[in-house]
Amino acid sequence: MKIRMASSKDADIIFALIKELAIYEKAEYEVVTTAAEISDSLFGENSKTSALIAEIDNKVVAYAVYFYNYSTWLGKNGIYLEDLYVTPEYRKQGVGKSLLKKIATIAVEEKCGRVEWSVLDWNTPAIEFYEALGAKAQDEWTVYRLSGKKLLNFALSN
Repeated sequence: MKIRMASSKDADIIFALIKELAIYEKAEYEVVTTAAEISDSLFGENSKTSALIAEIDNKVVAYAVYFYNYSTWLGKNGIYLEDLYVTPEYRKQGVGKSLLKKIATIAVEEKCGRVEWSVLDWNTPAIEFYEALGAKAQDEWTVYRLSGKKLLNFALSN
């Protein structure tokens, strides 16, 4: 297995895997981006986001997308893991763990205070995987989101 930083040449495969992830999460209809937009947003000049690729026998089998956030309480940057997806036939082979370990290593090297992510409450395999690694659910926090038309309306309101 090889873990490497993704590049713009990976945009099409990352986009395909994003769609696979959305199908798994029962939200395929929410994917409104394109491979070209993934290329621009992940690898464009002003990108604040990074991606890793996992390959086995030169075949892309997984990806992870992450970006930096900040904790005022820690006074340090952190890493937010937006996506971690392993194709079904390569699960339970250490691929996800290797990707997450690489992100943890990046966080430690860059003196980040934490790595965090969200998981759907029904995704028992992922929850069990994360807990086995020592991750702890942050049950006391509730995620809020403004997006789409509601975001636009709020931004334009008086």
